[in-house]
Amino acid sequence: MKYTALSLLVALAAASPLNSLSNRNLEARQRASEACTIGYCTQNGGTTGGAGGDTVTVTDVNSLVAAAEKEGPLTIIVSGAISGSAKVRVAGDKTIYGEPGSSLTGIGLYIRRTSNVIVRNMKISKVPASNGDAIGIDASANIWVDHCDLSGDLSAGKDDYDGLVDISHGSEWVTVSHTYFHDHWKASLIGHSDGNAAEDQGKLHVTYAGNYFRNTYSRAPLVRFGTVDIVNTFWDSLIASGVNTRMGAQVLIQSSAFRNSCQSAVFFADSEETGYAVLDDVDLGGSLNTAPAGTLTASALPYPAIRLLGSAAVAGTIPGTAGQKL
Repeated sequence: MKYTALSLLVALAAASPLNSLSNRNLEARQRASEACTIGYCTQNGGTTGGAGGDTVTVTDVNSLVAAAEKEGPLTIIVSGAISGSAKVRVAGDKTIYGEPGSSLTGIGLYIRRTSNVIVRNMKISKVPASNGDAIGIDASANIWVDHCDLSGDLSAGKDDYDGLVDISHGSEWVTVSHTYFHDHWKASLIGHSDGNAAEDQGKLHVTYAGNYFRNTYSRAPLVRFGTVDIVNTFWDSLIASGVNTRMGAQVLIQSSAFRNSCQSAVFFADSEETGYAVLDDVDLGGSLNTAPAGTLTASALPYPAIRLLGSAAVAGTIPGTAGQKL
């Protein structure tokens, strides 16, 4: 009887909410040590984030702000639902990783003039324009955004929120992978403005891989000046437009598909100079590609080839893998 009672106590302890939280935190800490293995963020020495530093868990805005601003390598585990109003400035050599079920509401991450930052498994929503983008990458290098769930609110005004992931001011060696962009006016931007050639020309090398855009109005993404590889991506129910390539941008789209979307899937508009696009195994789903043909090919990419799912498979695969799924 004593053995049976002890066994019961052990089982109850293992099933307790506190133990579940501990296991979730431990798993997050283990995954957060991973370096980028896909796309442009593998270049320039690679992207390792907070590897080699301490690991802290944060449960409120002030703790997140303080940890993100610290100098030196650090891994930050975000735990629980955190709401507030903040523009969190992220210093270099950081990994910000969300535990399953964690979230930020009203709080944006701002990565400016720094390098080697990883943001993974984060759910971020409804960041007011006064706090910037959900994830803003500005004049920075070697950044990996992976398995994030990013959204706004289409019932709000078009300019009440800014972008979900915006990459600008000559940022370099960026990968955005397995991320769910949804219910937002302006999803993702590469290149600050048409007049920013001095900073942006020859830079803005960005990979989008395995992402899911659903119910976004525009900028999926909008690309100025950059060299951008988009692979294994699924666009569903786009409202006004998809990929807008401008100001000499070279875009390669492979193994991807559009469904239930607006006419302008891949196009050029709203700049004095066009951008270009090459489409390789892309199912437009009745939408159109009107962008001039470009010169960027898979053989010109400097990183190992990303395994292609095939356009016929992305609709059945990507919604189940993109987002806060780690």
